[in-house]
Amino acid sequence: MIRHFLNLSDAGPDAIAAMLADALDRKNARAGWPKGKVDADAPLAGRVLAMIFEKNSTRTRVSFDMAIRQLGGTSIVMDAGSMQLGRGESIADTARVLSGYVDAIMIRTDDHAKVVEMAQYATVPVINGLTDASHPCQIMADMLTIIDSGRSLPGLKVAWLGDGNNVLASIAEAAGLMHFDVVAACPQGFQPSEEDLALGKGRARCVASPHEAVEGADVIVTDTWISMGQAHAETKLDAMMPYQVTPALMASARPDAVFLHCLPAHRGEEVTADVIDGPQSLIWAEAENRLHAQKSILRWCFGQIG
Repeated sequence: MIRHFLNLSDAGPDAIAAMLADALDRKNARAGWPKGKVDADAPLAGRVLAMIFEKNSTRTRVSFDMAIRQLGGTSIVMDAGSMQLGRGESIADTARVLSGYVDAIMIRTDDHAKVVEMAQYATVPVINGLTDASHPCQIMADMLTIIDSGRSLPGLKVAWLGDGNNVLASIAEAAGLMHFDVVAACPQGFQPSEEDLALGKGRARCVASPHEAVEGADVIVTDTWISMGQAHAETKLDAMMPYQVTPALMASARPDAVFLHCLPAHRGEEVTADVIDGPQSLIWAEAENRLHAQKSILRWCFGQIG
């Protein structure tokens, strides 16, 4: 049976725990190594990953490229505009064709229905590198960062500030699977859907007050307020400003609370510079952990984990 990674629930809690443990072990085993050196066991030697980008990318592009290389495989990077996909070839036909050339497909796109269709017609694993509905690879890296900082996921309180977007949806899903709590503070008109909160299986809720969300929190998370191609930026920025992560807001959380942001960040908008560059920020470890998490996602897709 083909293993697709479109959302966290495709793997489930036991496999997620196994992937996180594998990612941490592999990260520690590589300490001090050159980035281009292949892992000692080269578990994906001979495998080829096709990466399709319909949205701009830095971390997803580089982390997946380096992930497959460190595992012993290779990658092909394609922008949709330079493919026949950009000239009207269907997702289904693209999936069928690529399945004959490569061993797995990662796609970063807008409409979640596209990755669902890709998985429906592909005969190789398909990985969701980001859609408008979810960002499971990012949340795998976030959970890895939390564990790597010495914390355990069960029982944690995670506070989300700002837009009720795709990243929050995947955090809520992770909360339901891995038994931590998420309290999101979002302005009127920008709250997550009831369906997204329901992914948390009773462990995700939304409030109006930023201070209520962060009170006693172990982890504070935010994201850029204006996504690629999003309209009405000025109106949205005005609504979001009370939800900016500041030192004063961080002070309402636990003293040892940490700050996460999936990047790119806009200092002075969703977070102040002194928070994102401060001692509680784990954003650079979080960004690096995209690589380590991606490696274990790939291994799970190929049946080597779980």
